[in-house]
Order: sequence, then structure tokens, then C-alpha cells
Amino acid sequence: MDLNPPPGENYANPRICFFHVLFKAGALAFYILSALFFDSFVIIFVVTVLLSALDFWVVKNVSGRILVGLRWWNEIDDDGESVWKFECLDQESLARMNKKDSWLFWWTLYLTAVIWIFFGIFSLIRFQADYLLVVGVSLTLSIANIVGFTKCRKDAKKQIQQFASQTIANRFSSTIQSAFSAV
Repeated sequence: MDLNPPPGENYANPRICFFHVLFKAGALAFYILSALFFDSFVIIFVVTVLLSALDFWVVKNVSGRILVGLRWWNEIDDDGESVWKFECLDQESLARMNKKDSWLFWWTLYLTAVIWIFFGIFSLIRFQADYLLVVGVSLTLSIANIVGFTKCRKDAKKQIQQFASQTIANRFSSTIQSAFSAV
């Protein structure tokens, strides 16, 4: 992944990008600043987890679809087994996706998890098990989106490779077939 956003390109979906970042920043900022304003751990826990849950929902159901063209979910089949389901846009639509939107999506997704890990280590060092619980819930929600979208992206790449291979094979066979039919 490139560290710098693509130059000269604007965000295609600025409102979606705003909300993609808003709940992540809100959860992190509230967790950091809450100790200054609240003595109640319950308020800190509830608000931080609520903001993290809103972030999870927005990323999974809105920004993942619009910014990178990916969608994932998990179902339980008739045998009681957990089955991951993935959806992605077709190859043409994926090629038209805005690079800056995609860059923002992936970097904020991974960076948020790294920050929560940092806060978890800090809570461990300070022996604050209650705050470790807040971090654990928020980190779990972040990692769930990372795993879902990373698997979805790998599945999308595999589908694109299969489509490209199939298209090349079909063109090759039709070229051979037309060459022999002309003779």
C-alpha cells in the first residue's frame, strides 16, 4: 500500500469519507479525552463502545460498499457452520473506483486498529483492566472489519483473475476456431 494519497485527485465521495473517519475519530477522541471530563467508567465504556459500533456499521454497510466496492457478511448455514459471503463490483466498476477514496478507506481501517492496540498496551502497562475491556471491544470491531474486507479483497482479486483467464481462453479458442473455419 502506498503511504501517500494519489496526487491531483479529489475525493469522489467526500460525505462518505467524512463519516468513515468521523466515528473512528470520535471513538478514539472520546476514549482519550473522557478521563478529563468524566469520573464514571460506565459512561466512558458505553459511549466509546457505541461510537465503535457505529463505526463498525458504517464501514461494513456504507463506506466499504461505496469507497472500495466491497461487501461482506457472515451467515450460518443449515449445518450450523459459519459461512463468509463476499460481494464485489464487476471489473469495470472496480477500475473506475476513486483511488483517493480507496486509499483513505484502507489506511484509516488499519491505522485505527494500530491505535487501539497501542491503547491496549498502555492499559496493560498501567494495570487498568477495565479500560482494557473498552479497548478490547473496540479493537475486536476494528479487526472484524479488517478481516472481512481483506478476505473480500482477496476474493475479488481471485474473481478478477478467473475472469481474465476465462476471457483470454475464450478469445484464444474463438480465434483458433475462426482460423480453422476459414480454411
